[in-house]
Amino acid sequence: MTEAGKVYIIGAGPGDPGLITVKGARAIGRAGVVVYDHLVNEELLGYSRKDARLIYAGKKGGDHTLPQEEINRLLVAEARQGHIVARLKGGDPFIFGRGGEEAEALAAAGIPFEVVPGVTAAVAVPAYAGIPLTHRGLTSTLAFVTGHEDPTKEKSDIDWASLAGIGTLVFFMGVRNLSRIVAALIAHGKDPATPAALIRRGTTADQETVPGTLGDIAATATARGVTPPALLVVGPVARLRESLRWFDNRPLFGKGIVITRPAAQAESFAALLQAEGARAIHFPTIRIEPPASWAELDAALARLDGYAWIVFTSANGVRFFLARLRERGGDLRDLKGARLAAIGPATAEMLAGLGLRVDLLPEEYISEGVVKAFAQHDIRGVRILLPRAAEAREAIPDGLTRMGARVDVVTAYRTVPSGRDAGELTPLLAAGKVDVITFTSPSTVRHFLAIMGPRFVPPPAVKIAVIGPVTAAAVREAGLRVDILQETYTIPGLVAGIRKHFQSSP
Repeated sequence: MTEAGKVYIIGAGPGDPGLITVKGARAIGRAGVVVYDHLVNEELLGYSRKDARLIYAGKKGGDHTLPQEEINRLLVAEARQGHIVARLKGGDPFIFGRGGEEAEALAAAGIPFEVVPGVTAAVAVPAYAGIPLTHRGLTSTLAFVTGHEDPTKEKSDIDWASLAGIGTLVFFMGVRNLSRIVAALIAHGKDPATPAALIRRGTTADQETVPGTLGDIAATATARGVTPPALLVVGPVARLRESLRWFDNRPLFGKGIVITRPAAQAESFAALLQAEGARAIHFPTIRIEPPASWAELDAALARLDGYAWIVFTSANGVRFFLARLRERGGDLRDLKGARLAAIGPATAEMLAGLGLRVDLLPEEYISEGVVKAFAQHDIRGVRILLPRAAEAREAIPDGLTRMGARVDVVTAYRTVPSGRDAGELTPLLAAGKVDVITFTSPSTVRHFLAIMGPRFVPPPAVKIAVIGPVTAAAVREAGLRVDILQETYTIPGLVAGIRKHFQSSP
């Protein structure tokens, strides 16, 4: 008989993937099977093991992919086969999440389980809208209520008379029954002038807050076309929103920004965009891979003591160069005789993080800037190593050679197509969900057009943002316009340029 596994019933939070608990993330990482719901942010699946099976069990607007009874049977069956199962549920599993029913099924079957509480939407969504649920002088009573009752029932199970006397009310899943909720509260004595707010897709870059009063919130929501998922807050605290807004008034809030750089390098870029309120759309156009042959780099590594300088033009160059050095049995001590040059701050930071001092960093973070910086050094007859991508501009080797140096250009890595499909991005463009497409190198431009088609033209409202004049030239050569070109040729500089563009736009 197969030994029983275990089920972790995990609260995934209300939408912002950063709100997952540490324990929840660790439990996902342990699981061989992950069963997740519709409102769970799929970024959280990135915590799962590479070999984990992912099972979608969500429901949207009453449309169940798997009925609750089937989900219960699935959890039991997977655990009985010896699997560790992560059951990911939106918000907190024990607050209107039917987590209690799943726990009962596991307990009845004798399956070990743990409940990992999550950040409930009832708390997080109002907080992201700038609404504190309790506030001294306004209210000290609070209730969470489900607004999703069967409209065919003859009598409501909700004690409306008691709710009408509570200071702050938070209704889950109440959009479709909003008029009934409002009517019931007013009928039981709630003042129609009580402040209210309906918050849709809270804690995400699509968050929308509709303010009003209890008396007019239903009509306002209908006029605005508000659809689920949304949360209703009723109480005097709702009027604090305008003074306490912090999430949806950030410079890039709600802007969809496409990141075309490799997935391995996109995380820090996405984090900077998200900190400004943007929705980062990952659409990597290239992958970074080892060279087709290590022969050139191996030959250079065998004669490292003969180089006076090593010039790194990207963080990828540093990563692959040092990884190959270690694979050959070497280490950082082998670089003791060479001085190091970096094309820009990101490359320099990677070297510094390894304890390597950068001896040359140009003022302008492009190839021409590197050549100009070397003009301050006598490099006649000096041997210089340039480990770089398989395809790259010749500005550095040509410029240094003209200055009398002997430059060995070796391939440390190559860029290849990412395998993404135009069908992933086209619907977002058509729906107006994309505001900016970013390019960080000429290769991202070339491969983007290979995916989207050479005749691709973005909608007029979509801006193109690039790093540096070289990438800008590649965009223009492709027949596209450049809308945002920041003077500081770094990822933070690019984000600053995008922010400045939208702050200055009418």
